[in-house]
Amino acid sequence: MQKTIDITVAPEDAGDSSALVRRVARALGVGDSRVSGVVVRKRSIDARRAPVCLRLRVAAWVDEPFAGDPPPEPGAGRFPDVPDGAPRVVIVGSGPAGLFAALECLRLGLRPVVLERGKDASARRFDLRPALMQGRIVEDSNYCFGEGGAGTFSDGKLYTRATKRGNVRDIYETLVAHGAPSDILVDAHPHIGSNLLPKVVMSIRQTIIAHGGEVYFGVRAAELLLEPGAGHGRPRVVRAVGVRDATGREWTGDVVILATGHSARDVFDMLGACGLAMEAKAFAVGVRIEHAQGWLDTLQYHLRRGQARPPALPASRYSVATRIGGRGVHSFCMCPGGFIVPAATANDEVVVNGMSLSRRDSPFANAGLVVSVEPEDLGEWAAEHGPLAGVAFQRELERTAFQAGGGAQRAPSQLAADFLRRKAGGEPLPTSYKPGITPVDLWELLPPGISERLASGLRKFHRAMPGFAGPAAQMIGFETRTSSPVRVPRDPETLQHPEAECLFPAGEGAGYAGGIVSAALDGIRVAQAAAAARV
Repeated sequence: MQKTIDITVAPEDAGDSSALVRRVARALGVGDSRVSGVVVRKRSIDARRAPVCLRLRVAAWVDEPFAGDPPPEPGAGRFPDVPDGAPRVVIVGSGPAGLFAALECLRLGLRPVVLERGKDASARRFDLRPALMQGRIVEDSNYCFGEGGAGTFSDGKLYTRATKRGNVRDIYETLVAHGAPSDILVDAHPHIGSNLLPKVVMSIRQTIIAHGGEVYFGVRAAELLLEPGAGHGRPRVVRAVGVRDATGREWTGDVVILATGHSARDVFDMLGACGLAMEAKAFAVGVRIEHAQGWLDTLQYHLRRGQARPPALPASRYSVATRIGGRGVHSFCMCPGGFIVPAATANDEVVVNGMSLSRRDSPFANAGLVVSVEPEDLGEWAAEHGPLAGVAFQRELERTAFQAGGGAQRAPSQLAADFLRRKAGGEPLPTSYKPGITPVDLWELLPPGISERLASGLRKFHRAMPGFAGPAAQMIGFETRTSSPVRVPRDPETLQHPEAECLFPAGEGAGYAGGIVSAALDGIRVAQAAAAARV
């Protein structure tokens, strides 16, 4: 018979099948020989106290031959071919929302036509080097734009709380079927790594094409193609029939899905030019805070000073959150064993983000440390920019960072301890940020509502994690692209824009997701709604 049980094991035993069989046999009160095999279903680290252990949920085969799990179905085998004459779905953007919308279109017998302003993931790699080594942004191919979206080269973190939005397991299984490590099916905080994720998204693209979908790169949508809509009793309703790109070529279809990500600001301008409604929404801005990974491991894993992290344990992570003055202050996109990278999309701005490789073996740990910004906080920007006030606010911070850094993607920085003392000019620490950093007084660059809450949050987090704001902690600015500051409205039932039939805003850029998995789930949901609209 097969039994599912929860066990606790030492980290070094987690990968030892014989040790797992013995542990399961003891938990069940049977002899070792009666347990023919064990498969780990869930795995999490319990580091609340020493010694650190792993908590596993396992399936055990007792008194019968070990069968294990069937091998995953290859990616291409999971989808049917698109039938001749199938409705065309124009999908703008090839991030997780766009790619998973395209896969769902295949399942539903629709022909996805994916348009991506950037390059394919393989070519896109070469456009990251100018940003890292020369401080020059390739404006349509960078850490934000290109195949796979912003997540491709920012670690591929898959942890999500959006479990009510759809089948998270299906997202993970689809990624594994396209080359992601199978560990993401069991880890409590799964990630793929920026060295592996490009191959996964390229494999998804190959699946889309193999079954009759279309994917095009270097296509930047510049204008929505609209026709008079049926209206159904609503005023000035139009119908989306495609897009015109920056070269003037038209891409038409039966429906249009906008899955353009949080940094495609020109898409908001495109919607505004059509007179289509948009709404301001909350977002967050702040800095990246960087520490030595060794300090974090010592703290989180209860190690002695100077003791190396046990090989069986991964680079440790953290998550911190509080409320200061009615606004959230929290960590964002924590990258253990990672790097800070230049995530700007224009050459007159500095934006920082984090990434790590699958091994997470950098000597640095970094995370966004950000403060929430509500629409009512943007009075002067709102008066001038309306629903795009948050975009204007972000731009002002990013251009301020560019000027303070001195150009060429150098980023303004300050030691956390100096920031708390309001002392400028401290000698910068080594950093993973390759374009370089310039010591400044961040209090002079950040709005008071941001800097004061950051300072209060730092003190609180330092009390909980001694050293968090100590002399070895460094703040690097600015982290501004945590999420879109704009929501493109959609009907709660049909998911279409209320003023444009057959136009489906989707994913993080439209304000309906907050990471890879939630964006993928939203892409699937929108594709299903698009299919219903064509029935």
